[in-house]
Order: sequence, then structure tokens, then C-alpha cells
Amino acid sequence: MERRIADIEYEQMVQSRYAIAQLQRKTDEELERSAYLLLSRIDAEGPKSIGELSEIFRLDASTVQRQTGSAMRAGLLDRIPDPAGGIARKFQITPDGRDRLATVRERSVTALERILTKWTDDEVSQFADMLHRFNADIENYTSARR
Repeated sequence: MERRIADIEYEQMVQSRYAIAQLQRKTDEELERSAYLLLSRIDAEGPKSIGELSEIFRLDASTVQRQTGSAMRAGLLDRIPDPAGGIARKFQITPDGRDRLATVRERSVTALERILTKWTDDEVSQFADMLHRFNADIENYTSARR
């Protein structure tokens, strides 16, 4: 059986186009893609510094500073002292940021529920497991290349 790597590349490209398009529809509740990614990661892992976010996203610190600055001006993030007592200040999600993240995430989950309505619970579970593994391997690959 041949390895269908080219098929995976194509399908991943198509999928990423739709995920980005979904986040780029702007309404008052929507979030820019960079803000959505920042808020999602901080929501999942807790407050982060510029350096930590730069490492996580593999972006230059100046890029992360622009993105976090924009999110702060929008009222989505606050800077706080490091809860662990370190010297670097960290970013945490504001109540408005948490509400807007929840709204956007709920809209996305609802759309996925509709898309996957004909899939069995086992198929959805297998896809979630494989997608998680795929993303973890992407993060490991990009870490190894640094």
C-alpha cells in the first residue's frame, strides 16, 4: 500500500483554508486569528510571558509583542506579575477576552458538529486522536528544526 503523503498535504491545505476563513469573518464578537490563537493557548495553559509565547508559536518576540499589544488594546489580555514569582510579566485573559473566546469557540464547535453529523462517535474519536497526534508531531518537528 502506498503512503498517501501528498494526499494528506492537499487535504491539510484545504482544511486550513477553511479554518482561517472561519476566523476571518469579522463581527463585533469575532477575533483576529492571532488573538484567537493567543487566547486559546493562554486559556489552556495559563498566563504566559512574551518569551514563552514566542517559543510556543515559533515567532520573533517583536511579532508576539505586536500581537499581544493589539490584544491588550482590544481589552482581551492584561499584563500581570508572574504568579510563580518570576521577574517576567505575563499575560492573562480578561473577562471580555474569555467571553469573546467562548463565543467564537462555540460557533466553531457548532459548525464542526454540523459538519460531522454523519460520522459515528468512534469516527469522531479516532479523527480527534489522529489530529492531536498530527499536531503534536508538527510541534515536535518544528522544535527539532530550531
